[in-house]
Amino acid sequence: MEYDAFSKSITAAEPPQDLNQYALSLWWDAKGDWQQAHTIIQDMEDINAAWIHAYLHRKEGDTGNAGYWYNRAGKKMPQSTLQEEWKEILQSVL
Repeated sequence: MEYDAFSKSITAAEPPQDLNQYALSLWWDAKGDWQQAHTIIQDMEDINAAWIHAYLHRKEGDTGNAGYWYNRAGKKMPQSTLQEEWKEILQSVL
């Protein structure tokens, strides 16, 4: 799926069927359902999941927990906006 198609899908009630777990988590986050986004990603152990997990905790305002997950993802906490980071993550996992 391309970024533009993904962005348009956010207006739908349900996510597209062909999303991977990373994109699905970001889809729910974009819909305003932080809990669903977190539930999808929390038990995944790879670097992309850690990055999304970090982003979600940064968005939540839990910078200590976010820092832990950024470290697991091999990244530093960004200075960018949450929207910029969301887009960067999404483009890397689509």
